Amino acid sequence: MKETGPIWALGMMSGTSLDGVDAAMIRTDGVSIFEFGPHDYRPYTDGERAVLHAALGKWQGESGVAEAAEVVEAAHVELASRFSGAEVIGFHGQTLAHDPAHGRTHQAGNGALIARALRLPVVWDFRSADVAMGGQGAPLVPYFHHACAGWAGLDAPLAMLNLGGVGNISYVDPRLTDPQDHGAVLAFDTGPANAPMNDLMRARRGLAQDDGGALALIGTVDQGIVEAFLRHSYFSIMPPKSLDRNDFSQSFNVLGDLSDADAVATATAIAAASVAASMQHLPDVPSQILVAGGGRHNIAMMKMLVGKLRIPVHPIESINLNGDMLEAQAFGYLALRVMRGLATSGPSTTGAPVYVSGGLIGRPA
Repeated sequence: MKETGPIWALGMMSGTSLDGVDAAMIRTDGVSIFEFGPHDYRPYTDGERAVLHAALGKWQGESGVAEAAEVVEAAHVELASRFSGAEVIGFHGQTLAHDPAHGRTHQAGNGALIARALRLPVVWDFRSADVAMGGQGAPLVPYFHHACAGWAGLDAPLAMLNLGGVGNISYVDPRLTDPQDHGAVLAFDTGPANAPMNDLMRARRGLAQDDGGALALIGTVDQGIVEAFLRHSYFSIMPPKSLDRNDFSQSFNVLGDLSDADAVATATAIAAASVAASMQHLPDVPSQILVAGGGRHNIAMMKMLVGKLRIPVHPIESINLNGDMLEAQAFGYLALRVMRGLATSGPSTTGAPVYVSGGLIGRPA
């Protein structure tokens, strides 16, 4: 692999929504984005998803974790085998547990095994080094978001919101050319997003998600539950800060007496209200909020965001980016930053006291 200049990287991401694996090619030098390439998606089967659900919240060595890792590795190898031309792969793995307060995070899947299977270098375990240095280990995509704003030619501060299992927001100022410049980037997790809705749909109706927000649209939001939820201490903590998928799981038990539609509508409203609450922590009012991740397909969610935020809210496709593949592209970009010794996180993104180039490199035997 070349030591300088742009190359093609394949980024792969399996989010906390547990829907499947995204993979996308990106041509980058680890600083700028030159081109976006092909992408693909491989859903988890119902059986695979059940194995992953059973391992949520568990750590290496606990029951079910090895089986979950095998599911993750097989799915990623299968999907990556559909691509050609990549010189490096960024493999995020499947987050099963995240506890930075106690210095640990767990993404299932061994990148060294994947490197041997695909005969390519694989950068993986992106979060552990940051957590070991005292950072939150999340979110990791803000430097990529800053590069995306530069690629799109934007010239005013904006926010990029990713609504996966957990929501995370990046405030970026593209007028500053280096994401490590003071004020260029601020990022943190906003709160629960799709995970509680998906879990409700799975438990009550045996479905993976509230497709398009159709059920939430006919439900009635319990505003008292939403207001009580926002009194959680997390929302007053100054960023950087991050969440595990299940950090708020007990808080959603109050939805148990609501109908299916009302419960999902209220969970959706909590996600939107969490984003609105996060605005207090941004350094300035962004010119717009660009939404990526599965949540932007949820019509109820997008309507609620527009209603709660007093700034323009658009799907990220409005600047010709692919909101379904953005995080996969991000880990291709981050993989090259790791290979070239560039920072992937720092004080304004994860709260690490120093800039960290986080990730292991698995090389084919």
